Amino acid sequence: MPIPAVVILTILAAAAIVVTAVVLIVRAQRRHRFAMQILARDDDQLSYAFVINPSKPQAAAARERIQQYCRDKGIREFSFIETQLDRDGRACARMALERGANVVVAVGGDGTVRTVASAMASSDHVMGIIPIGTGNLFARNMGIPVGDLDAALAVATSHGSTQVDVGRMALLDADDQDQGHGHAFLIIAGIGFDALMIDDTDPNLKKTVSWLAYFISGAKHLFAPKYTADIAITRPDQVTQTNTSVTFRTFMAGNCGEIPGFSLMPDASYDDGILDFEIIDTTAGLIGWANLFGDVMHQTITRKSSQSPLSTNSTIVQLQGTKAEIRLEKPALAQVDGDILGETRHIALSVERRALDVRVPQSD
Repeated sequence: MPIPAVVILTILAAAAIVVTAVVLIVRAQRRHRFAMQILARDDDQLSYAFVINPSKPQAAAARERIQQYCRDKGIREFSFIETQLDRDGRACARMALERGANVVVAVGGDGTVRTVASAMASSDHVMGIIPIGTGNLFARNMGIPVGDLDAALAVATSHGSTQVDVGRMALLDADDQDQGHGHAFLIIAGIGFDALMIDDTDPNLKKTVSWLAYFISGAKHLFAPKYTADIAITRPDQVTQTNTSVTFRTFMAGNCGEIPGFSLMPDASYDDGILDFEIIDTTAGLIGWANLFGDVMHQTITRKSSQSPLSTNSTIVQLQGTKAEIRLEKPALAQVDGDILGETRHIALSVERRALDVRVPQSD
């Protein structure tokens, strides 16, 4: 092998070793920081209730590790409540509170987190999160460790917390009226294309290829019929703006706007008491969808809520407000944080400012 090639390979190998060492050091420092959080806990022996989704592949192993972790850390009062088909995270969290739990910890994906949050909002009790789902979007937005069970447990059992907003979607024409409080969401609620994509995603494929499964499903609905609706949005100054006969492919309301690799709503903030709304449309077939992808990449790179200057066949109308009401000409599927609620023609969206107290990593 020529000497220059040997030198280059040696440099590359050394660089790889350095990068690996830096990554390991950063991980070790993070683990140490979380360990220090636990050691700094007051010995107040809070009562922890872990609401766990047993359908998750990691659930059994997570439960066993949580038990061992609590014993090792001297946490004596802890219990588990499993979600069931007829008992979601909201019902389990209420049960935990009735039994005297000080902290309720959601162990599952975004669906479990949002249903537990629905009960914990405005409860004066704190909520923890152990993310073991596919997306774990809310945990990621909050900086809660994903893929590191002990680190997530360190956060959930330490005293660092923050108050976040809780969005609500009410299906005003639904027979099953879960409307005394509305369906909670912490990330994004939507109607139209996004709900179709989520509803048609193969759960087995999602376990195999994770996020790619959503794109595969979305490709099936690129040419689905558009929706037309009258949309009334109450701005932060409490002035209501109404637009009639608005045509779109999807309408979304966001509390957090970040998903892995992309920024859907750069201006969204989880504690400002405001929802970020996006009305999205495309024309010209695949060209419009390609333009829309360019718009999302432009937002992701610039961190600004603006379309790409090269976009010609896509539109993203971005608005902010405290509530919205939508009346559709025809029914559309609705979703909250990836959970399908069914079809509706009449929707109300609102936000509860800083209603949820969530355990998060303490800032340095």
